[in-house]
Amino acid sequence: MKMSHFWLTTIPPDTASGRLKEIYEQVKSPNGQVDRVYQAQSLRPETILGHDRLYRSILHFESPVCQPWFLEAIAVYTSVLNRCQYAAEHHYANMTHLLGNIDHAADILVAFHMDNLESVFTGKELQLLLYARKLTLAPGDVQRSDIDLIKENGATDEEILEANQVTAGFNYSNRVINGLGVKPGGEKIGYYGNE
Repeated sequence: MKMSHFWLTTIPPDTASGRLKEIYEQVKSPNGQVDRVYQAQSLRPETILGHDRLYRSILHFESPVCQPWFLEAIAVYTSVLNRCQYAAEHHYANMTHLLGNIDHAADILVAFHMDNLESVFTGKELQLLLYARKLTLAPGDVQRSDIDLIKENGATDEEILEANQVTAGFNYSNRVINGLGVKPGGEKIGYYGNE
């Protein structure tokens, strides 16, 4: 079935069958929807499952070392840098929910869009975000000295790895979203379904 808000032929959840239907059931958000980013991949169902496993392994796993809101902030910043409105909106909702402070979340979003991280962040959080920026915009320029600087500002290896995985994962996801024309609209925003 061809849907006008997707660039490719897409099979919506209500007409899915077989393996695609099984995968759609597995990847539903807590609010019960199959996100449009997954529907856009419906012609290759296994990529949906791989994408969802990556997503859950970097943002929705037990006992992260970084604060969950900060991992969502990295996802938002990476998405802003990639001009991926869909992911930025969804993960801004998640960040705001987890942070529990709408005003602070708004200040963070302004800092991301203005590329003025220092107005909101300091120390290891600032250095982790600067690392995410470099890994997104100039991955071939990342050096060991970048990691050393993050450590000098108090981050552990585990925190750096978590930041790396969110940044790398969202660079993949943003390219899927932007490359297939997935735009916001027509679905609940955010993983938690409170928006």
